[in-house]
Amino acid sequence: MGRIQIGIPLSLSTRKFIARDEWERKLKEVKIRKEDMNRLIMNFLVTEGYVDAAEKFRLESGTEPDIDLATITDRMAVKMAVQSGNVQDAIEKINDLNPEILDTNPELYFHLQQQKLIELIRTGKIEEALEFAQDELAPRGEENPAFLEEIEKTVALLAFDDVKNSPYGGLLDMSQRMKTASEVNAAILTSQSHEKDPKLPSLLKMLIWAQNQLDEKAVYPRINDLSTAKLEDSAV
Repeated sequence: MGRIQIGIPLSLSTRKFIARDEWERKLKEVKIRKEDMNRLIMNFLVTEGYVDAAEKFRLESGTEPDIDLATITDRMAVKMAVQSGNVQDAIEKINDLNPEILDTNPELYFHLQQQKLIELIRTGKIEEALEFAQDELAPRGEENPAFLEEIEKTVALLAFDDVKNSPYGGLLDMSQRMKTASEVNAAILTSQSHEKDPKLPSLLKMLIWAQNQLDEKAVYPRINDLSTAKLEDSAV
């Protein structure tokens, strides 16, 4: 009978061990220009709408944003209107910014109209909600099956006494307003030839993916807490 060998699993024994001092040395060898970091920060502030912070950062770092900071205030006013349930006000503000945004984006306009219907139902304006759904949304549902399904889900809220706990009660959650507001924000940014999403979160996702890939090949100090970026020794 042959001997049974108990040792380190192959998956672990073939992984390279990288000591902390060696790993830190490798990280220091990576040169990142301060200007690139500043542009990354400005991109985040502009995209997310932190106009005051963007202005202060511009003055302190000398980094110029790629859009007029005044437009951020207008964009945030639209976003806040949607988040507050003032959909008609948001539509008017969008048209003041750029009428082509809604003219060339029927899906966005539909979602704003759907949100308006949701707000009417939320405030108990049943007759007005039914009339609005029939006059404004039904014709769009006839043109697009996907729209029709969304209309049916929204109108179905009227069939329940306890609307919030109904199968479609999630439409009344704040998250629905946030979803519509984010869509509006992205459309405005696109109309201004600006990225609709900040670059920083994408880079952090790439970091997580790269570490997961590297975990299969090496044992090294990794970043587990993205908020501190502190290196932590991996458990073997």
